Amino acid sequence: MKHYKKYYIIPASPEEVFLALTNEATIRLWTGDVAEMSPTPGTEFSLWGGSITGRNIAFETDKKVEQQWYFDTQEEPSIVTIKLHPDNRGTSVELRHANIPDEAYDDIVEGWDNTYFGDLRDFYEE
Repeated sequence: MKHYKKYYIIPASPEEVFLALTNEATIRLWTGDVAEMSPTPGTEFSLWGGSITGRNIAFETDKKVEQQWYFDTQEEPSIVTIKLHPDNRGTSVELRHANIPDEAYDDIVEGWDNTYFGDLRDFYEE
């Protein structure tokens, strides 16, 4: 199991970024794909038409999203924690992804950088 931590700058307020991470309609706008999401602890979610699935653990409005991501046959839960910090350029996003299966690590890191936060940054830059 591997861990990943990185900071991203998104040119939008923490309120806008939180909405983009937790509101189905907003998620569909920046991903261009089907999403199932409710900012309610204990609910399951699905992003990019089911490419990412899991369970919502905790939310702090405009500050934090914590989720368990599902990987087949994984013994320890894979936990994603996203913290939002105000920044003079918009929002500094602190990402921590724990317990990534070794065989999925490179794809997960590329997905965070290019698709997940890359697409979100591009959405707000346009």
